[in-house]
Amino acid sequence: MLSSWQGGPRPRQLLLWLLILAAWETGSGQLHYSVPEEAKHGTFVGRIAQDLGLELAELVPRLFRVASKTHGDLLEVNLQNGILFVNSRIDREELCGRSAECSVHLEVIVDRPLQVFHVEVKVRDINDNPPIFPESKKRIIIAESRPPETRFPLDGASDADIGVNSALTYRLDPNDYFTLDAQNSLEQMSSLSLVLRKTLDREEIQEHSLLLTASDGGKPELTGTVQLLITILDVNDNAPEFYQSVYKVTVLENAFNGTLVIKLNATDPDDGTNGDIVYSFRRPVSPAVVYAFTINPNNGEIRTKGKLDFEEKKLYEISVEAVDKGNIPMAGHCTLLVEVLDVNDNAPEVTITSLSLPIREDTQPSAIIALISVSDRDSGSNGQVTCTLTPHVPFKLVSTYKNYYSLVLDSALDRESVSAYELVVTARDGGSPSLWATASVSVGVADVNDNAPAFAQPEYTVFVKENNPPGCHIFTVSAQDADAQENALVSYSLVERRVGERALSSYVSVHAESGKVYALQPLDHEELELLQFQVSARDSGVPPLGSNVTLQVFVLDENDNAPALLTPGAGSAGGTVSELMPRSVGAGHVVAKVRAVDADSGYNAWLSYELQLAAVGARIPFCVGLYTGEISTTRPLDEVDAPHHRLLVLVKDHGEPALTATATVLLSLVESGQAPQASSRASAGAVGPEAALVDVNVYLIIAICAVSSLLVLTLLLYTALRCSAPPTEGACAPGKPTLVCSSAAGSWSYSQQRRPRVCSGEGPHKTDLMAFSPSLPPCLGSAEGTGQREEDSEGLKEVSLPNSYIEHSLIKCI
Repeated sequence: MLSSWQGGPRPRQLLLWLLILAAWETGSGQLHYSVPEEAKHGTFVGRIAQDLGLELAELVPRLFRVASKTHGDLLEVNLQNGILFVNSRIDREELCGRSAECSVHLEVIVDRPLQVFHVEVKVRDINDNPPIFPESKKRIIIAESRPPETRFPLDGASDADIGVNSALTYRLDPNDYFTLDAQNSLEQMSSLSLVLRKTLDREEIQEHSLLLTASDGGKPELTGTVQLLITILDVNDNAPEFYQSVYKVTVLENAFNGTLVIKLNATDPDDGTNGDIVYSFRRPVSPAVVYAFTINPNNGEIRTKGKLDFEEKKLYEISVEAVDKGNIPMAGHCTLLVEVLDVNDNAPEVTITSLSLPIREDTQPSAIIALISVSDRDSGSNGQVTCTLTPHVPFKLVSTYKNYYSLVLDSALDRESVSAYELVVTARDGGSPSLWATASVSVGVADVNDNAPAFAQPEYTVFVKENNPPGCHIFTVSAQDADAQENALVSYSLVERRVGERALSSYVSVHAESGKVYALQPLDHEELELLQFQVSARDSGVPPLGSNVTLQVFVLDENDNAPALLTPGAGSAGGTVSELMPRSVGAGHVVAKVRAVDADSGYNAWLSYELQLAAVGARIPFCVGLYTGEISTTRPLDEVDAPHHRLLVLVKDHGEPALTATATVLLSLVESGQAPQASSRASAGAVGPEAALVDVNVYLIIAICAVSSLLVLTLLLYTALRCSAPPTEGACAPGKPTLVCSSAAGSWSYSQQRRPRVCSGEGPHKTDLMAFSPSLPPCLGSAEGTGQREEDSEGLKEVSLPNSYIEHSLIKCI
């Protein structure tokens, strides 16, 4: 006997809607493949690399990989040919159960740049499961008084397959008393019943044994059987009856234990014990029903027993029977459909994968940092999840596919401002009240060399005494780099240039690591007053960055040069001056002058003159000017004075300690008539600078007065130009502004040698304008330095004083 499911127009419409929904969901992926279940290892699924537009040669370098959240080992990709193949056994029934649609979702991830593709592989069902009955033998007790067309419900077979492979037809062994009836309800459930065809006669046949066979619609078809053992009783002839054959109820998944689901009521028209009803779950009872519900056998109340979980089971189909207590028990049956309603009891889950950390601070915005996926086991609005990110950070979340997001750089980074970010991704569902979950991501910012070393100030001034020992430490430069690690490792070096005829590196050196500056040789103030150079600081980044700082090293003078005597003529020996003078001169007459110079400067070059007596108590009619060196008579000469005088003049500077030199002056007294002749012979024998100097002195005084009148204007113009124009590298720096002093006692004498150079590199030598005049005020100078011009046998000479002597010079002049 054959029986099949029969459905009306409405079930066919529902089936059509389900097919349309499945087709829509299938079209939402990027790539779709299909593979039959139970396919062998290595079965071809699809050319995934080709379909994604990827070259085979770039699969390995770009770290091509396939990831699945729960089924990562079922499918694999051959990186040699880009083919997706079956890696392990796929059982559709184990994977998806009774779901009509069954697919495996894969994430295909490639790096450089980071890309994510979504692939859905549909698993096609094959007829690999036969129909199975709950029991191999089914015992049925039927009273002989039951009328024909009485229906006895049977447990149908179940087939784990789907579609045609699970479409079951039933066949019963041919007999005269029973037939098989299978129907489909509106709820897509099959109702299998054993129908009595004619009245039973227990005295004729006490037990019927029938074989019920179920066949599926697969090719080849598979079958299952159950042995029906029907026992005929001759007693109680009225079975309990329910008001409905199917009851539908709903219950919240968070219902407490003992919550009343429904109270079933069956009636039995018999009297006495034949009308007493006992309620129970009709066997066999599924473990899920036994775990979740309990039934009161006396009143038919069904209550919750265990914890319900919508995410595990949404619908319970419970078969209930009511059996009376007659000698021949009779039973009534109904079906209870319990629908579990979802509540928001599952918080979202956040998964962060494929982190590209740390991130360089020069990474361009829109770069992908990490991949984020969220899920919620609830349904409806309870399962709709939205993601948010920690505010006020240079990152953002970008939705890529369904519940998949990318963590993207939104704006530029600066490690020196913020070296790391602690990001919190919050996933919140749409339930009421909503539930949320968080995941933390620590994003470190990797340093790049974008900051050059910086000095505290662009220029430093250093004072060093001359005659320093070679290799002495004179200064330390220090630069700070805001970068990290090797990008902040600073090394120092000289910016090489020439100072006059010599290289800068012959004067100073700098330690590459500490920045200490050393003088390689003794410095000579008379040779070099100012050494200006640059030190470069470079970091160790790639490419390296650097900056320069300027050092001005002022060489301070020390008293290391003794006064040197100037010979007035070609006929004079070193340190000896011979002069003729008339015996008739009066007191105060200048008869000779001792000239000396000192290579030092300032107090160290300020000379004074003293007359040394040849014997203690000796009286001579001469004296010497303390600062002029002029030898003059102290009284009129007479006949008792010796015709020849030998005078010793001590020349001493004002250094500490003072250095001296001694000059010998030979004076010869002649009569007044012989003085002109002697002077003529002396003049003839001293043709040269000394004779020319006598004629020039008058003009020199006039020139000094004229030049001095322009000094104030010149100093003002020079100071304005000096302040407005920055120093030029590679050229000798101009000399310091001058101080012009005079006093009644005399003048300062300075070296007639070449003026000391003030250099910062190569270039022509520049000098300042300096003058000396008795007619000027006692002191006129500037705040930066002093200078003086002196008249001597060689003409006008120029001397500059460093800034360290300004205060002493001003005090002395005043």
